[in-house]
Amino acid sequence: MNKTENEKNGLKVALVCDFLTKMGGAQKTLAAICELYPDAPIYCMIYDEEGTHGIFKNHKIITTSLQKYQIFFRQKPKYLIGKYSRAVEEHDLSKYDVVISSNDSYAHGVITKPETFHLCYCHTPTRYLWDWTNEYLHENNIGWGLKGLYIRNILHKYRLWDRASADRVDHFLANSENVRKRISKYYRQDSRVLYPPVEVSEIEMAKDGPSDYFLIVSRLEPYKRIDLVIDVCNKLQKKLIIVGEGSSQADLEAISGPTIKFVGWQSDVKTYQFYRDCRAFIFAGEDDFGITPLEAMAAGRPVIAYSRGGALETVVQNVTGVFFDNPTTESLEKAIVELEEKYDTFIPQNCRSQAEKFSKEKFLEHLSHHVDDGYRKYLEKMKNA
Repeated sequence: MNKTENEKNGLKVALVCDFLTKMGGAQKTLAAICELYPDAPIYCMIYDEEGTHGIFKNHKIITTSLQKYQIFFRQKPKYLIGKYSRAVEEHDLSKYDVVISSNDSYAHGVITKPETFHLCYCHTPTRYLWDWTNEYLHENNIGWGLKGLYIRNILHKYRLWDRASADRVDHFLANSENVRKRISKYYRQDSRVLYPPVEVSEIEMAKDGPSDYFLIVSRLEPYKRIDLVIDVCNKLQKKLIIVGEGSSQADLEAISGPTIKFVGWQSDVKTYQFYRDCRAFIFAGEDDFGITPLEAMAAGRPVIAYSRGGALETVVQNVTGVFFDNPTTESLEKAIVELEEKYDTFIPQNCRSQAEKFSKEKFLEHLSHHVDDGYRKYLEKMKNA
């Protein structure tokens, strides 16, 4: 990777993220950004090398006072919710010219000096503070007792902090049109859309016909709605392979029939092979963007997706997959039947071509431009202030 204009000019760059404790889309995006700025240190609240499978072990990582809660956080992260905003403000970024935050909750709230340009790549404004608050309370069985009142009070205070801290950002990038609208609604800030990176060049397209199983690659969390897919595959006796790990694994295994197989976390090489061999990929949650459907398309496989969130910007109906409109077993079952009936019309090269629009190379090229151009304009603005 060629050095960016900022690196050539000897500018000091720092990367900031929320947590580096497990691998998901936000962490994959950060890993790509590290390729553009390999010498930049990473500031995060908590780091877990085991949870991130050593992907960031060669980078300088600076944590906060919450690092001492690493093991506790791995098991019960929600119990630290009252400490996050203070912790992210601990980061001392005073010696940097450019700060790039990769944010889906608190990283945008870092404090920088007036001469420092802060670009925030926003995966979403914090869902449980804004549009997902009621769902969050329901998923965690939080009612209206003393505990419920306490949690609601914390969320209210964080909502005020979240809105105020958004003004600390000098330039927002949104990871989808879906997120751009949220940034505008909740932060009253303009942003440009830059889709997250997909490792298209690393994913070989399938050369042989598909196997007989459906595939999920995901963190195993309630909002991913993997339980819905399991219910339908149980009913239809469809084979389903689930790649990933998370807090819901035991609950999901308990409701799974003999056609469901959990394989845990897998290396990229093995995951790409699962993509190539699967019949179709199922994406049942409402995600901010969703990298995994595009990885499946890069391998030439169609996608069955819930018609909400970022999937609407990546999956092309009847070309690279099909949608289901309601988060119900009936709706998903109908989509599976629809895909099977027209399976031969999904051309692997069409799937691949769609994924190539979101390649990592394009992401890094556009991000470099946004940082270089944004920093130059910021200096001009400060000079004339």
